[in-house]
Amino acid sequence: MINDIQKDADQRMDKTIESFRHDLAKVRTGRAHPSLLEHITVPYYGAETPINQVASISVQEGRTLVLQIFDKGAIQDTEKAILKSDLGLTPNVAGQVIRITMPPLNEERRKELIKVVRGEAENAKVAIRNIRRDANNSVKELEKEKEITEDDLRRAEEQIQKLTDAKVAKVDEFLEEKEQELMEI
Repeated sequence: MINDIQKDADQRMDKTIESFRHDLAKVRTGRAHPSLLEHITVPYYGAETPINQVASISVQEGRTLVLQIFDKGAIQDTEKAILKSDLGLTPNVAGQVIRITMPPLNEERRKELIKVVRGEAENAKVAIRNIRRDANNSVKELEKEKEITEDDLRRAEEQIQKLTDAKVAKVDEFLEEKEQELMEI
């Protein structure tokens, strides 16, 4: 039973970390990367369609995203979706190709982005700690119902704490990588 609780906590913490990494990928660093556009949807034949299903996205020369639109009718809608997104990017249309050049980040914008990234990291850590709390409560419930001993409870809590420490360290590691990436010129 204790192993099931720990396994569940581990899986939930991994999902939290994966979500955090996904959020980090959205933060623009001045370098072009196809994942920047992942969350954008395009109105395509009456349905909101992910941009990667309307166009192939590639990187050109490190700072330019190139979208090869599959259907000519979707060019204007794709352009509008990119303009409406919270990324602040300006697409340039040339035939069936849309080019997006990533402007270099200034010092002030870099510091703002670092604050955003640190906030995301703190949210991930809080989520991990909440999962720890849930797991500890489940183990305490087992002890209360006399299904495990007090020693088992202490051991389980220690293992859950070690798991939590490892996951928080992983979040810190990803945060540090992103901060370095943001501060590169």
